[in-house]
Amino acid sequence: MDFQAGQCDVAVIGAGHAGIEASLACARMGLDTICFTINLDAVGNMPCNPSIGGTGKGHLVRELDALGGEMAKAADKTCLQYRQLNRGKGPAVYSLRAQADRRAYQNVMKHTLELQQNLRLKQAEIVEIGVSDGSVSFVKTQTGAIYKAKAVIVCTGTYLRGRTIVGEVVREGGPDGMFAATALYKCLCDLGLSLRRFKTGTPPRINGKTVDYTKMEIQPGDDDAEPFSFETKTVPENRVSCYLTYTNEETHKIIRDNLDRSPLYSGVIEGVGARYCPSVEDKVVRFSDKPRHQLFIEPMGLETEEVYVQGLSSSLPEEIQIKIMRTIKGLEHAEIMRFAYAIEYDCIDPLELRATMEVKKISGLYGAGQFNGTSGYEEAAVQGFIAGVNAALSIQGKPPFILDRSEGYIGTLIDDLVTKGTNEPYRMMTSRSEYRLLHRQDNADIRMSKYGYALGFLPKERYLAVEAKYEAVNAEIARLVGTHIPPSPALSALLVEKGTVPAVSGISLGDLLKRPQLDYLSLLPFDKQRPELPKAVWQQAEISIKYSGYIKRQLRQVEEFKRMEERRLPADIDYMTIHGIRIEARQKLNKVKPHNIGQASRISGVNPSDIAALMIFLERNR
Repeated sequence: MDFQAGQCDVAVIGAGHAGIEASLACARMGLDTICFTINLDAVGNMPCNPSIGGTGKGHLVRELDALGGEMAKAADKTCLQYRQLNRGKGPAVYSLRAQADRRAYQNVMKHTLELQQNLRLKQAEIVEIGVSDGSVSFVKTQTGAIYKAKAVIVCTGTYLRGRTIVGEVVREGGPDGMFAATALYKCLCDLGLSLRRFKTGTPPRINGKTVDYTKMEIQPGDDDAEPFSFETKTVPENRVSCYLTYTNEETHKIIRDNLDRSPLYSGVIEGVGARYCPSVEDKVVRFSDKPRHQLFIEPMGLETEEVYVQGLSSSLPEEIQIKIMRTIKGLEHAEIMRFAYAIEYDCIDPLELRATMEVKKISGLYGAGQFNGTSGYEEAAVQGFIAGVNAALSIQGKPPFILDRSEGYIGTLIDDLVTKGTNEPYRMMTSRSEYRLLHRQDNADIRMSKYGYALGFLPKERYLAVEAKYEAVNAEIARLVGTHIPPSPALSALLVEKGTVPAVSGISLGDLLKRPQLDYLSLLPFDKQRPELPKAVWQQAEISIKYSGYIKRQLRQVEEFKRMEERRLPADIDYMTIHGIRIEARQKLNKVKPHNIGQASRISGVNPSDIAALMIFLERNR
């Protein structure tokens, strides 16, 4: 029997990476918040891989940290190995990735939620979201407890009508044997939301004591490891190593011989998977010319022998997974503790969302994370933060907080979702940002801290410290550009050694730094007045000088972007009545209801001629 159990300002459904950041954001902004989770032991779970960051994803974590989120700080408390990816490329795509102690990370996050003022953490399955007069009014648990709420944030991850698949065995459920959220799925359908079916997968986990690491390539952490959080002042300690091994032709033959038993190819799996994170059977079929594929052996934590075989995600039957394992160097005798499985789940069409993460059809209802059609812990966390902030601001009667794509990867992620939509689990990559040289992970603090401070997440001291840091950066840039050194045999010898042309006359340190063969440290013998500066300061100065031409070009592109964004579009335009715009474009424009010309131009299916016709319409009806 239903009963009134209490009330809150914000109810958050789910305590994964999206739910954590959403709950903390609301509570820290003074809102009475309840975070509901099907199982308290699954708070902050990492079922797919035990890591934080990666290409593009590390940028999201740094931006979230500069805004005042929690993920980076929790990672620095619990991560076991740090590696900077893409070191052989430019700084725009440097991406930090760290192996986490999975259980320690969960414990830290759960305890953080438990200690947070204005926040209650409850184990309960939400089966209904009440709506009255177009706005959310309550949530109801499976046991009939009703909590009145002014806003609800749905962070269901892969639990919404989830089902796990191993060969011919299909079961309702979420990750790691948890219950699925089936009743809530029915409720969301009744509310008129457009839901779709996506798929992801997990790799097998094996007992590390049964692995022969001598047959594998070791992957140690960086000697000069960097933390995720700008607040972490201690150098991270690398306490574990990862290892690399490969599939081979024998592995691939077993997979090809058993494709008829793969749910991917037999029609059992209905959901759409992420192309950038395919299962091993998908890789063997799609990349049939490749003789092998990488497998990363990643430890799950310090207090367990369990390790992930990353890259071996699969939904093949257990006996086939065992045969596959026996063919791989170092894993011939590996004991599988958890077999790989695919998981299907439902999510919303993100075109139904505003940039605030609020559902257009229902006031006060927000979505975040995999519920919005994304994949990845990092993508989920930043959406949770944005949804939580905007839910709180709405309740407080304040303007929304929206980052645009010219400001960072978070803005790019959300703009892509609500403008272009997605037909597969969306994954952040550096290639998705047209301004990636401006949006580096190292300068996320100057880009985002002003917002974190304005919203109340960052103390004044931290914000002032960021400003002081960049005053020092600008001063060092000015010093390097203004410091000239005369030609000398020693300078010529260095330039020839580095493979660049000797200087025949005086030259500034700034001009020398623009040469790709030279760096800040190599010029030390000729920089007699160099001040003692933190690495973060001189690195910023070096990047700003070395890539100044490209940076200026991207800044001009941002100015043009801003001009397009300033051309506002009335919310009540009926695009179906505008002549000169193609039918497909009219339908897309009516569905998305873009806020400005810039957003309209990024909608899939709207081309430049449609925008030109729209501009003519606006001029005629000014």
